[in-house]
Amino acid sequence: MKSLYKTILCATLLVISACGNKEEAKEVEGHEEEANTVEFTPAQYKTAQIQTGSIEHKQLSKTISVSGVLDVPPQNLVSISVPLGGFLKSTELLEGSKVHKGQVIAVIENMEYIQLQQDYLDNSSQLDYLEAEYKRQVELSKNNVTAVKTMQKAKSDYESTKSKVNGLKTKLLLLHISPANALKGEFTSTVTLTSPISGYVTQINANIGSYINPTDVVVKIVDTEHLHVELTVFEKDVPKLKIGQKVRFTLANETTERTATVYLIGREISSERTVRVHCHLDKEDTELIPGMYLKAFIETGANDAIALPDKAIVGFEGKKYIFIEAAQYHFTMVEVTTGVGELGYTEVTLPKDFDMNSKVVINGAYSLLSKLKNAEEEE
Repeated sequence: MKSLYKTILCATLLVISACGNKEEAKEVEGHEEEANTVEFTPAQYKTAQIQTGSIEHKQLSKTISVSGVLDVPPQNLVSISVPLGGFLKSTELLEGSKVHKGQVIAVIENMEYIQLQQDYLDNSSQLDYLEAEYKRQVELSKNNVTAVKTMQKAKSDYESTKSKVNGLKTKLLLLHISPANALKGEFTSTVTLTSPISGYVTQINANIGSYINPTDVVVKIVDTEHLHVELTVFEKDVPKLKIGQKVRFTLANETTERTATVYLIGREISSERTVRVHCHLDKEDTELIPGMYLKAFIETGANDAIALPDKAIVGFEGKKYIFIEAAQYHFTMVEVTTGVGELGYTEVTLPKDFDMNSKVVINGAYSLLSKLKNAEEEE
């Protein structure tokens, strides 16, 4: 009999214990749900301008985030030097000045220019004599009046002087000095430097009176009519690139978005494991300056995604959340994962058990987050 009582008592205690555990579990579960729930009064609801909406499917572009600079083709950037050196006599240019093709940009003076013209005149005069002598020796040689050796010497002198005259003439043309004027004895000690392209002056590396060596760059001129975008893309993203992809970019300290198109993809990986990508601007802008830094997004394709307005997503402690309407003036916070964003919408990954018919707060989410976290701190 005592054994029966003990058995009944143990069974009773087990039932009570199990019930107690269930009640505790319900309390814990209810506490977790309450911790992510916030309630507004009608007045607070109106002040926060709460608005709700539905989950949407959007075609969002997959993008690669990169950086880069504005640049110009090599043929649009010119460095001007003095072929034979000289002193800078005059220039009216300032950095930023606009110049036209063929415009005089500087005057260089050097007494060696006079010597060059005089040598050209002397050798040209001597060439006429040597040419006549060579022809005379050819005739005499035909009639066996003179030795072949004499004729060959006349020919050598003539060819040598002719080569020297052609070389001096080429130097004069390189300096933009008229060979015809030199033959008249009209010598000049100055030469003019002209711009080979139209553009803007970006550098002036000499002042009046300074000596310029042949290797020195006097002026740099850039033509900004054909700017392009040079992007730096990491190796892992290169397989996603294709010619013709659209690029959206913004310059530093600007919010205006511009567009370009991928034109060339580099075939060499740098030591930083990156590749250069050359893009053409969709709309030329001569006000832009080469060397400007930019941030860009390369569009690699469209993706059908679950998306919400950017204002519906709030961030807290490194995580992303949305609020859904649980009942009138009651809202529950749900953690989500975000993806690409475009045109005010962001891709979201929702929990597996999420009800797609839920009403999501699309305006006023930060007000809900603020009240929820303040309430937790007070507790």
